[in-house]
Amino acid sequence: MKTELIYGTGNPAKLTGMKRALEKLPVEVIGLKEAAEKYQKEIPYVEETGSTPLENARLKANAYYKVFGKPVFSCDSGLYLWDYETGELLPNEVQPGICVRGRGEKPYTDEELINKYTALAQKFGCVLGRYKNAICFVADEEHKYECEDESLWGEAFLLAKKPHVKRVPGFPIDSISIEIKSGQYYYDLEGDSQDVVAAGEGFKNFLDRCIYKT
Repeated sequence: MKTELIYGTGNPAKLTGMKRALEKLPVEVIGLKEAAEKYQKEIPYVEETGSTPLENARLKANAYYKVFGKPVFSCDSGLYLWDYETGELLPNEVQPGICVRGRGEKPYTDEELINKYTALAQKFGCVLGRYKNAICFVADEEHKYECEDESLWGEAFLLAKKPHVKRVPGFPIDSISIEIKSGQYYYDLEGDSQDVVAAGEGFKNFLDRCIYKT
């Protein structure tokens, strides 16, 4: 029998990616919308006031567990950029960090985000990006697990100066992600190559260990 896990996201693209990453585990992953309909609950708004991906993941997981009282996990990430040639971080004022969609009251749309980061690639030349991810899993009141180590970080990639024609709503940066080894867009590679940027294997291993402990 599969264990139901609520994934604390309303982003359908992220939900699909996580389901694919966890398909070999004995779990059934449902998103917030499905959980709200199934258990007749209102999805709370959780303000992401943390200063790190783990702090935001923890805020969301605890809030959703309080509402549903079911095993729930939440993730958060930050995007960090380097000069590929020198290995130096780009200036702080252009680092996305945990504010990938901007720091103002109105977040960037997918297309605005694509335009913003292609402009950075055009300005700084060869730009290396990497996601630093974190996860918080609340199984019940006594069992809460967290992780932010490098096993969850995505593979480093290059920012394209021109976006790919393909778009997946909710994952705009995928359209401007280039594999370092091949120099090709991830969207032009075979299989689920984009999953290495999202570090799906790391999330699978973490949750597998958590389920075993509980």
